[in-house]
Amino acid sequence: VDEVALVEILTRPKNALVKQYQALFAMDNVQLEFDEGAVKAIAHEAIRRRTGARGLRAVVEQHMLDVMYEIPGAKNIKGCKVTRETIEQGIRPQLIYKDPASALTPAGEPDSEEDIA
Repeated sequence: VDEVALVEILTRPKNALVKQYQALFAMDNVQLEFDEGAVKAIAHEAIRRRTGARGLRAVVEQHMLDVMYEIPGAKNIKGCKVTRETIEQGIRPQLIYKDPASALTPAGEPDSEEDIA
């Protein structure tokens, strides 16, 4: 299965993996976005691992696990954006806060510039 087919599998069917995760996050009133680069990177990683369509969920879970546990307890998060860098470089998905001051760590420092955007 090639990258184009895997991208279709991730996004097109009624029960597509991307839609499943968006519905899961919506239960906590968080809008989840996978940019086009992220979806392609997920497909590419499944090809690299030689797992094909069966391995798509494992790739997504690997990069979403931490935020999936954090979001239900955090009422100040309104969005989560997954980018190509999230998948390719293991960078944490970008969290979008209702109140930018909520992005501060206990020490009072922003987690990163992206977290307070």
